[in-house]
Amino acid sequence: MEAARPLDMLNAARNKKIIIEQKNGRQYTGILKAFDIHINIVITDVEELENGEIKRKLGNAFIRGDTITIISPE
Repeated sequence: MEAARPLDMLNAARNKKIIIEQKNGRQYTGILKAFDIHINIVITDVEELENGEIKRKLGNAFIRGDTITIISPE
């Protein structure tokens, strides 16, 4: 079944690895654990990327939905 709405896509990606890009250009990968209607996201096993390379490992992170430009399954 193909996801029809943004929240459906996020539900389908729960407990899977995703890539997040923020308005400031920062990118993070991690396992999607939770989200709300504002697309605020909680991810675990977080890695911050710079030019496609792992810059640092962060563990857990909460990312505000209004800072996100792209969310993609990895």
